[in-house]
Amino acid sequence: MKYSRILLKLSGESLSGNSSHGISDSVLEEYANQVIDVSKEGAEVAIVIGGGNIFRGVSGTESGFDRVKGDQMGMLATVINSLALESAITRLGGMAKVFTSIRMEPVGELYNRDKVLEAMKNKTVCILAGGTGNPFFTTDTAAALRAVEIGADVLLKGTRVDGVYSADPEKDPKAEKFDKISFEEVISKRLKVMDSTAFTLCRDNNMPMIVFDMNKPGNLIKLVDGAIIGTLVSN
Repeated sequence: MKYSRILLKLSGESLSGNSSHGISDSVLEEYANQVIDVSKEGAEVAIVIGGGNIFRGVSGTESGFDRVKGDQMGMLATVINSLALESAITRLGGMAKVFTSIRMEPVGELYNRDKVLEAMKNKTVCILAGGTGNPFFTTDTAAALRAVEIGADVLLKGTRVDGVYSADPEKDPKAEKFDKISFEEVISKRLKVMDSTAFTLCRDNNMPMIVFDMNKPGNLIKLVDGAIIGTLVSN
């Protein structure tokens, strides 16, 4: 096993499957099974999920919401997704626990790094909900922050695309895929890997990131075992 402790970042939109919103039971179960397989292999797993399938703070401001209130609604959306994943993992025989960045017992335990590390060592998948707990920060930034805090070996960003490209591969058929790229190249080429705050956190703390297709069954465990999948972004 190449990576013994990982932070997996999932987008909320990916949970909706072919729908524009909500949670797809089949996608949820597939993700849960992949996470359980990695945990059974011996890896310590923490997960951060977005909430875009339910509510996005930025789009909420376009509907007239105050940005702070909109972001708080987005934080709650991530908690809903986290509870759904926790339930799926538990139902399928794994162990999982939700930690929230804002106090909301009994929904989840308030995030505490030491408690998360202890739970991970006991093979419990820790789902870190609520973003950073602050407005104006994305769940990408929360994922980068938590990855650095827990001392993850790598930040795995599961998307519907199989890596980082020179342009959007869904729009440009000539887009070139990178197997490996440096943080500086991503900046100079202005590639949209993560938002700038998240990206800077990873770069400055030497946190390698792999962008990969989470929707392909088996990809997660192959990555943890050291297979070259997706795109590695590092210093």
